[in-house]
Amino acid sequence: MSPVYDSLKSPSAAIEEFQAVWRFRDLLRQLVRRDIVTRYKRSVLGVLWTMLNPLGTMIILSVVFSRMFNMRGVYPAYIISGLVCWNFFSQTTQFSLNSTLWGSDLLKRIYMPRTAFILATSGTNLANLFFSLVPLVLIFVVTKVPLHLSVLFLPFAILLLLAFALGISFLLSTLVVFFPDVAEFYPVLITAWMYLTPIIYPETLLADIYHGLILKLNPFYYELRIFRNLLYDGVVPPLSEWAITATISIGVFLIGWIVFTNKSKSFSYYV
Repeated sequence: MSPVYDSLKSPSAAIEEFQAVWRFRDLLRQLVRRDIVTRYKRSVLGVLWTMLNPLGTMIILSVVFSRMFNMRGVYPAYIISGLVCWNFFSQTTQFSLNSTLWGSDLLKRIYMPRTAFILATSGTNLANLFFSLVPLVLIFVVTKVPLHLSVLFLPFAILLLLAFALGISFLLSTLVVFFPDVAEFYPVLITAWMYLTPIIYPETLLADIYHGLILKLNPFYYELRIFRNLLYDGVVPPLSEWAITATISIGVFLIGWIVFTNKSKSFSYYV
């Protein structure tokens, strides 16, 4: 007897994609390696640019805003602790935005997980995040801001940040297939998002506006706060803050994953 395919017994698209990612994990490692090599192979300084980027931005912002916020001594450490976190999120979401469109030709030729290019982009930027911790430590030493044992919890904060960035990336990559104008609008949105987040200024500036409503409605603020508490403040946030951040990160990731995997089968009709 020939086998009979029963679509009702097949797993959901989200589970199928997860299984495919696990089977093709070696391919994902190769894509991450390719992205890192391609990004820096023609650069004289190579991976050092990953360290110089937040360092240069920090110097410019420190010169411009240190007196305004009256944080002259510790302001560089305050800024770079926020920039490292923000740069990972910003670069991951922006690079992932068109990754599905760029890889559409390859996806039509061979079978591979449709999430592969987004996951590879996040893996590349995750490596860059760890590289950028080198100038962060240097600035902390120069400004005499101590690093406490709370940094041991930093990997958990990075995992939550990764989940949040992936969730937003999946949602954006889905939207841009059906609404290409999203690619033009998102750079404007991400810039506004940055200035509505206390990265370059103290969060007290927004705490009194509408009883801190701008901060409470900003999902990235919770990611930043955990990150900065561990690095800059030297304290481990209470369990309630971890729970809020984890709920946001995992919730956004699951929503993005489910939306992307359920819509991905129709991508070929639009790209």
